[in-house]
Order: sequence, then structure tokens, then C-alpha cells
Amino acid sequence: MKRSYGIAVAIGLLLAVAIGWIAGRASWVEPAAPASGTVTPATPKVLYYRNPMGLPDTSPVPKKDSMGMDYVPVYAGGDVPVAPGTVVVSLEKVQRLGVRTEPVRTRRLAPRINASATIEVDETRQYAIAPKFEGWVEHLYANQTGMSVKRGQALLRVYSPELLTAQEEFRIAESAAQALQAADPESAATMRRLRDAAKSRLRNWNISGSQLAHLDGTKSAGNLLITSPADAVVVEKPIVQGARFAPGETILRLADLSTVWLIADIPASIASNVAVGQQATFQSPTLPGRSFEGRVSFIQPIVAMQTRTLGVRVELPNADGSLRPGLFGDVSITQEQANPVLVVPRSAVLDSGERQIALVELAEGRYEPRNVELGERAGDFVEIRKGLAEGERVVTSANFLIDAESNLQSALDGFSTHKSHTRPEALAPREPAEPSDAAKPRPSATEPQAPGSLPHPASPDADHGDPAAADPHATHSQHEGAH
Repeated sequence: MKRSYGIAVAIGLLLAVAIGWIAGRASWVEPAAPASGTVTPATPKVLYYRNPMGLPDTSPVPKKDSMGMDYVPVYAGGDVPVAPGTVVVSLEKVQRLGVRTEPVRTRRLAPRINASATIEVDETRQYAIAPKFEGWVEHLYANQTGMSVKRGQALLRVYSPELLTAQEEFRIAESAAQALQAADPESAATMRRLRDAAKSRLRNWNISGSQLAHLDGTKSAGNLLITSPADAVVVEKPIVQGARFAPGETILRLADLSTVWLIADIPASIASNVAVGQQATFQSPTLPGRSFEGRVSFIQPIVAMQTRTLGVRVELPNADGSLRPGLFGDVSITQEQANPVLVVPRSAVLDSGERQIALVELAEGRYEPRNVELGERAGDFVEIRKGLAEGERVVTSANFLIDAESNLQSALDGFSTHKSHTRPEALAPREPAEPSDAAKPRPSATEPQAPGSLPHPASPDADHGDPAAADPHATHSQHEGAH
């Protein structure tokens, strides 16, 4: 009876083990190996579509609002950029950062060139008082540097022996011609020729007809009153009263300051943008709140070697005399451009020195950094030669914060792409392998064995070289025989 009961229990245990093994085999599914060795990222699931203006309005399907703007999809786990580097910013963050955009437009630019400039004397309005005869200064009326004189005003009175001789010749010839006019017409004609020769010599000495008025004998001979040729200022007075002067020596220098020159130093790298006739505006800290308009009249053909600049001359009217030579200031030259070009605000361009970037608004809260090629600059606008199209909207404020987020997003996208190309078996943790029998540590020959256990061979060679060592019972018998 007991034997049959034991057999039934054994059969029941075997059936339970068989049923458990079959159930475990059926529930275990072997994972399928990837076909190409890469993991294809799953397409994010669209949860719903939200209003692009941030209104509390959602839709389960794509739609447009009253202004024709597409609803923005909301993905499971957040918005997903459409391309590496594209930034998706929530509308709340857009409002908090103060992001503003403006469209790319076509307009005519008037680029300006700013440079330092100095007021100088008009070289065509300078006068040098340099008599062509020898003499002495009897009286100097213009005896101060900077003194203003009018046209025809007396500057100085001089005495000259050569002038005295020429005057006497003129007088004698004039008197003889009048005396011989009736008695001897031929001799009278000769005297008139001598008179005209003496008068021509005086005129060659730059003595005008008004200055020859005293040659009629009413004034002392040998004295000459030199007057001012224009309304001017005495800028140089190298002589004093009573001094002697030689023929051609400058005794006074005058300058007409009704018109002055503005000399601007333009860098040679941008000098090609300057042309004769362009409008120029001059301002000086010495004359705050005032500006003076003029036009470019001349461009120097030679570049200054020391400063690598090109001199540009602008003529400025100076009726009140406020533009004094030596005055320093800034000039702004406007370059007229005929053809319209694509322009954006200068704040829309991020210039790193190596490249220029503009952030283009793809949709509400979605921005794409794009490389652009710049052209001329004029005021708050800059020309776009490549990279943007008319009508696209670019970020003009808070673009630095968006650009920083774009760089971070690009780095994350690059990391995700690198991770997707890595095989999953390389990333999965490996189970520790069971050490082989040969690799298991073995006790040394001197190590005491546990009671009832069999001794291990001291070396692997004992298993293969000594047949008796392979059988522990044989070893034990050998020891007993020895004893």
C-alpha cells in the first residue's frame, strides 16, 4: 500500500514539472533581431492641434484660424523640431522674452560713410601781398594777425626808389606829350609812347588804375598805398612797420573764409564708395546742435602712407564765420543707390565674425537659423544678398536667446542621431558569463581540505599525465598500501 502511494506521488510531481515547463515555453517570445543593425526612431504621436495665437482652442485634426494661420501640432513628449537646429518655443516664452519679427522687404538704401574731418582754408581764396619792387613799409594798417579787412581797404603804405623812378618817367612823358601836341606832333607821339611804357611797367607791378591816381602830381612821388583784394582775414604777417622788403617777398597773407574746405580722411578700403557730388553733413562738438551741409567736390588721387586713408574734400559755405580753420568734427557722406535691394533691420543679424545668421520664423513659436550674406549698410538697415527671400519674417529682438537655444538643440539632435546609429546589442548590459572549469580557482596542495571532501589535483597536468591522480579512490588506496 505504501509502495503504490509513493509511485502516485512521483507521477504527480512529474506531471506538475512538465506542465510548468510547457507553460513557460509558450509565454516566452524571442525578440526579433533588427534587419539593418540600426534602430529607426518612432514617429512622434500628435496629441492635438493648438491655436497659434495661444487662445484656449484646440482641435483633434489640422485646421486654420480666422487669420489663415495653421494650428500648431502638439506631440507626445513635446514639440519636435522639423530640422536640426530649429527651435520650438512656447507662446508663453515668446511673450516673456519679447520676441519680435519683421518681414524682409525691398527698398532703396542710402548707405552712409562716417569719418573724421577738419576745417581748412580754401586754397583758391588765399592772397599773398608780395610787391614786385624793393621798398620800405612806411605805415602798416593791417598790423594784427586775424584782423578782418574789406575789399579796397588800405593794408599798408610803402616807399620805393624804383617806384619813384617809374612815376617820374610817367609824369615827364605825360607833360612832354601835352606840351608838344601842337608844336611837334611827331615828338608828342614819342612822348606818349614813353608814357605808356612807364604806365605798363607800373601795371606789371600789380599797381591798379586806382592806385595810379596819385601820379598826377598831387601826391608825393614814390609812395604807394596797397589795398586789400577781397573781404578776407589776415592769416600771416611776417613784417612790421618800417621794415625793408625785397622784390617778391610776402609781407602779408590773406584768406577769404566765406567758403571753407572740409577735409575728411576716408579709409582706403571703403574709398571706392565715395564719389564727387555726394551729399555730406558735418557736425562738431564745438558747435553742438548745428550741422552743415555740402557736397563732395574733390577726391585725392593718392592714399596717405602713414594712415592708409584717402582725403576727400567738401566745400562748405561759411557766411557767419563759425566754421574756423582747424575745427575738428565728424562728417557723414551719403551714398546714393539707385536699385532697390532686400533689406532687414541690423538687429536681425547675429554676426559671430566668421558667419552671419538670421533667425527665420517658420511658424508661430518655431524658428530656423539661416546663414546670410550681407551687403551695404544704411542707418538701421542692412542689405541681404543671399540667404533670405522677400516676405520671410526674421526675428529682430531676443534673437540672442533663441540662437543660444538653437545651438543647444543642434547639439541634442546630433547626439540623438549618433545614438540611433549604435547597435542595441552594444548598448545592452551583458550577463556575467560562468567561469569555465579550467578558469576556476583551485586550492594548493598544502591547503587543508574540508572533512569528507576529495582532494583536488595540484596542477592541470595531474589530470592528464598521472592516471592514478584522476581516480581519487585509487590515490587513497595507494596511501593505505604505503602505510
